Amino acid sequence: MLARLLRGLGLVAYTLFVIFVFGLAAYLAFSFFVRSGVMTREEATNQLTDHGLALRKVGDQGRYDDKVPAGHVVVQTPDARTLVKRGSGVVIILSLGPQRVEVPTLAGRTLPAAQAALSGAGLALGKILGAFASGKSPGAVLEQDPDPGANVAPSTPVDLLLAMPAPGERYVMPDLIYRDYDTVHPYFERLGFRFGNVKYERYEGVAAGSILRQFPLPGHPLTHEDAVSLVVATADNVPEAAP
Repeated sequence: MLARLLRGLGLVAYTLFVIFVFGLAAYLAFSFFVRSGVMTREEATNQLTDHGLALRKVGDQGRYDDKVPAGHVVVQTPDARTLVKRGSGVVIILSLGPQRVEVPTLAGRTLPAAQAALSGAGLALGKILGAFASGKSPGAVLEQDPDPGANVAPSTPVDLLLAMPAPGERYVMPDLIYRDYDTVHPYFERLGFRFGNVKYERYEGVAAGSILRQFPLPGHPLTHEDAVSLVVATADNVPEAAP
């Protein structure tokens, strides 16, 4: 009776041992399998075969991943270290690598148009700088960084250099005080300068036609777009102001 009982216990123990070994083998078979991002499709297939598993399917669409190189396993089902039977099938998805977008050409576009193009490409507007550029429309894009056609990560900021109106030629305003207006006026007009208000005031001790005050002041910058205003001494019978 005792011997029969011992044989029965031994059989149960053996059966449990076989089940344990089988389960351990199956667990190890899968736990040794693909660690995401380590293996290519071929390597994963070979590793599965070596451990009694099979590659059932590769996902039709890959997945972008900043850390896993393109062509390597990024996702697997079932997950690593999941307990499975020998011969089970495994589904994997391969990485497409880091996602990249192409930088559009922005040269010549206005700032709003450039912003719209960047937004449509999934990029961000970076720093905006300005530079004087003759012959270019003010506000048009002159340069960009990164360059057109570059492949960059989504949301990458793109810096722009915009055209600014080129300043006109600048001159230094001379001192016209006490100079004769009838001489100064035609001389300035021949040089392309224009006059604004010219007023006349009586001023004792100063010859009629002498310039009393001026704007811009002597030494200040003067361009052809600036208007020169003068106050000129006059005799009693001359109007107080002239156009």
